[in-house]
Amino acid sequence: MTLLHNPVIRGFAPDPSLVRVGDWYYVATSSFEWFPTIPIHRSRDLAHWEYAGHVRGAAPGDSLAGVPDSGGIWAPSLSWDGERFWVVYSIVRSVGTPYFDTDTYVATATKVDGPWTAPRRVASHGFDPALFHEDGRLWLLNLQNDHRPDGRRFAGIVLTELDPTSLARVGDTHLLLQHERLIEGPKLIRREGWYHLVLAEGGTGFEHGVRVARARELTGPYELDDRPLLTSRDDPTLPLQKAGHGELVQTPGGDWVLSHLTARPLHTPDGPRCPLGRETAIQAVTWDAEGRPRMRHGGAHPAVEVEVEVGGRGGDGGGGRGEGAGGDGG
Repeated sequence: MTLLHNPVIRGFAPDPSLVRVGDWYYVATSSFEWFPTIPIHRSRDLAHWEYAGHVRGAAPGDSLAGVPDSGGIWAPSLSWDGERFWVVYSIVRSVGTPYFDTDTYVATATKVDGPWTAPRRVASHGFDPALFHEDGRLWLLNLQNDHRPDGRRFAGIVLTELDPTSLARVGDTHLLLQHERLIEGPKLIRREGWYHLVLAEGGTGFEHGVRVARARELTGPYELDDRPLLTSRDDPTLPLQKAGHGELVQTPGGDWVLSHLTARPLHTPDGPRCPLGRETAIQAVTWDAEGRPRMRHGGAHPAVEVEVEVGGRGGDGGGGRGEGAGGDGG
């Protein structure tokens, strides 16, 4: 058993995407308009992290010229198909406008420190994309932005199959879920016959959270859990605020953890301020009698100190995201 102290990656490590490959855990985080693009950290115990490289060349032409402050590369999603790493991400070229100007790209590498393939553009429905690997097939998850006059900036979560070689779209795009509250950052796992859609909820500020929906079929219909898996929005006194943008990963021993972003505000006369930005934290997760994920320590608030069991069948090469992502299953 390992005791970790959150945040585990401190200072400007937002939107963590966690994957396990054998004994190693890897986290990719947003880099926005900064270089090097898409930093990656690694750990064997989830408590102690080291820099493992970055996705060199993620910005086509090695340029983000014209990208505004807080634009650029948002929320990369890292995955493993059993043979190589995949990363999918959007370059956001407009901030503070009625619509999002985004380009979505995919790159791959056999080693996390590269070399990475040149980025290839795929369907750009919106920001915060993710990939889901299942039985040799490849699926792209995305937030949908509807820019029509009667459309919504956050118009639900969509799923598109991609050809694993050409990355061309295969078939129709499926609308998985819409919700009156803002949902984004979709991640997908399969466990015990259920597809679990892990969502960022409520925006990326102090109202942030993690919500989960599930379905028996990949394309739905998805049923949203009636309460959040994780949030700190109802208690401004918690040391870890802005808790959200989560991803579920299984350890070699069969336990589950949730990576998520968080922030540690300073209380000033002008209100709370987070000078270190958003950081990376990890929580221990269990599954209730109905097969839904819950915080192991109870409730939905993020814990600062967390005990995790990272041992077990180490070296199995699993991707640690359940049955559908090259992992061990549930």
